[in-house]
Amino acid sequence: MSAYVSAFELFSIGVGPSSSHTVGPMRAGRDFAARLRDSGDLDRVVRVSCALYGSLGATGIGHGTPDAVVAGLAGLDPETVDPSAVRGAWSDRPAGERLPLDGTRPIDFDTGDVMFEPRTRLPGHPNAMTLVARAEGGEVVSEETYYSVGGGFIRREGEAPRVQATPWPLRFDSAAELLALCDDRHRTIAEAARCNEEALRPEKEVAAGLDRIWDAMSTCVDAGLRAEGVLPGVLKVKRRAGQIRAQLENAAAAGGRELPGEWLGAYALAVNEENAAGGRVVTAPTNGAAGILPAVAMYWWRFLADSGLGAGNAVTPNGELVGSALLGFGDAVAAVSFEDEAAVAEANRRRGIRRFLLTATALGSLFKANASISGAEGGCQAEVGSACAMAAGGLTAVMGGTNGQIENAAEIAMEHHLGLTCDPVGGLVQIPCIERNAVAASTAVTAARLALRGDGSHFVSLDAVVETMRQTGIDMSHKYKETSEGGLAVNVIEC
Repeated sequence: MSAYVSAFELFSIGVGPSSSHTVGPMRAGRDFAARLRDSGDLDRVVRVSCALYGSLGATGIGHGTPDAVVAGLAGLDPETVDPSAVRGAWSDRPAGERLPLDGTRPIDFDTGDVMFEPRTRLPGHPNAMTLVARAEGGEVVSEETYYSVGGGFIRREGEAPRVQATPWPLRFDSAAELLALCDDRHRTIAEAARCNEEALRPEKEVAAGLDRIWDAMSTCVDAGLRAEGVLPGVLKVKRRAGQIRAQLENAAAAGGRELPGEWLGAYALAVNEENAAGGRVVTAPTNGAAGILPAVAMYWWRFLADSGLGAGNAVTPNGELVGSALLGFGDAVAAVSFEDEAAVAEANRRRGIRRFLLTATALGSLFKANASISGAEGGCQAEVGSACAMAAGGLTAVMGGTNGQIENAAEIAMEHHLGLTCDPVGGLVQIPCIERNAVAASTAVTAARLALRGDGSHFVSLDAVVETMRQTGIDMSHKYKETSEGGLAVNVIEC
């Protein structure tokens, strides 16, 4: 076995507001409907019910969980669905409207078929749900329990652990093993991740897939910066990213200096406001922490990529490749004939973003395997803390940092999120989640800067911090694990 998780699983394109409470339940509903189809039982089903347990039951309405379950039962895929088709699929469902199970089988369904059981916690995971399909007369056709384990990943009860058909060429279960592996093979962390990805798909497909992830992230940033109005839910939180964008643009137009740090915060707010509105986002590694990596990557793209800081591996205007081993995907870039500096700069940035994402993937895999990326399991340290560490490592990589400095940056970022609770006010991914992403993006940049000023050696290892995060999550009261039963959630008046 290996800790490594593919970038195309860790960074999945989906919908807001939550990877564990929206994307995961939607995938579970879709999987349940597909199993009924594949078993030949679909035409026997006349009704489906769903029980939401633990955290899903406690904050499911605020996270859009019932809407997601209904959309999934209808056969919709979170990666391709129009987000508007998910919003209101349960909450605004007209009385008597039939549900197209798996997209084809009309069945009776009403809002009461989704039941909330927040006080019941199944042993498999705090995010649990049971789906039951019945035939005429009430006969149970199928019953399945699913766990939404964070980041949009789901696990079906009784299902054997998934075994990777193609073993990863470069296997590691800890940061120490990863560093030793890279040292032995004279590879960067990004190159190690790239080698694993290419065991499953050709180099060009890996590059294109990473570009697709980045395009979805940057599109989300832009959408959030252009949006206005109030976010859905009882809190009536006003969007701020667009207003901040306008202020920064006006200041620049008036001859003021650029303010990269303030843009960094605006980028993070933009993504998490889009997420809170149920828009198209990329889990990174979750939706609640989805703004941190795109914000830090966009900060590098806009303010640092062409500054010469960490840009030593580049493509020259005549198409000559310099230092291809460090950034990867060199053959594909070197074959392009560039006619202008803008195209060269774009290609260099793209290659840097791939390195950023691959580095973050290797680090995120360690958190997922050895601790948790689920707020319902480990508190917000598991979501925002993990994302901050991944972003810090990614930024250090594209700034030319060594593997030791990358590990140091991730350790710094995670160490200072230990014990962070998950206590969303009103069960909505808005307060304190949106601002928390902006603060964590700034922390990621600070961690990278501190690591780059050192030589990679440090007292506390990343592995020690990951293990500490795991232990802290176990010790943490369930009140602070996405149930909205403690912290700000009970000390802030919702309306």
